[in-house]
Amino acid sequence: MPRSTVHRIVHRVTEEVVAICHQVIHLPRTAEDLEAVSRGFAGLARHRAFRKAAGAIDGCHVRIVPPSGPDGHCYRNRKLFSSILLQAVCDHQGRFIDTYVGWPGSVHDSRVLRHSPLYRQALYPPPGHFILADGGYPCLQHPLPLITPYKRPLQGVGPQRFNSHHSRARSIIERAFGVMKTRFRSIFLQALEVHHTFVPQIITACAVLHNICIGAGDIMAPEEDTVEDVAEDEGENVLEAVSGAPWRDQLSAEVSALEEVPGDHDYV
Repeated sequence: MPRSTVHRIVHRVTEEVVAICHQVIHLPRTAEDLEAVSRGFAGLARHRAFRKAAGAIDGCHVRIVPPSGPDGHCYRNRKLFSSILLQAVCDHQGRFIDTYVGWPGSVHDSRVLRHSPLYRQALYPPPGHFILADGGYPCLQHPLPLITPYKRPLQGVGPQRFNSHHSRARSIIERAFGVMKTRFRSIFLQALEVHHTFVPQIITACAVLHNICIGAGDIMAPEEDTVEDVAEDEGENVLEAVSGAPWRDQLSAEVSALEEVPGDHDYV
């Protein structure tokens, strides 16, 4: 088959899949859907303190062949390979409910967040709910409620317990990335040899197919090397926002006051 024919087929199929993105990747549409997500996260965390969690967010680096010219170095990330970033929010089942893709790999996660529609439009989550994030993001209450773990060194048992429950719930986004990478390993486990401007469409198409597979009950376990290690850092302290630290302290106090026995739940 001629290379030009393959090129046209790949582009056409990708465009068709991306065209249904908003039908497949979407935020909870009803109060019942949101309640199911929140109950799911409380179950993952094994604590009622997380019954207002409405998603988990993280960034994923997708390897690419960098463009030639002076801009190529912008795609080189801190792990020293060229990539394009996917920011995604998933629900308690690992289904993507929001994606934002296209920034070069050298850009920090918090900067990508600050420019994303999720942050700028502040339409989700609803008041009283929050999204779980790792230490690379700022802890915020407004405009986007983000609850991150306590920074090390931890002071006391309370923050340690909180971080443990937080990690149980938040790690679902890492597993979601791992499953998608395992399912489409020819795309994610080696550098994409396509034009860098086409990469966001390919990533979005894979996210759409990932959700379709989950909806159809086609579940698979991620490979061990597909889940990225999360490095905690301070992020960029340039976000003009309201800190979520007091809210996190309240959640931590609730965790300490209501330490539960795993398996004894009324929300699973």
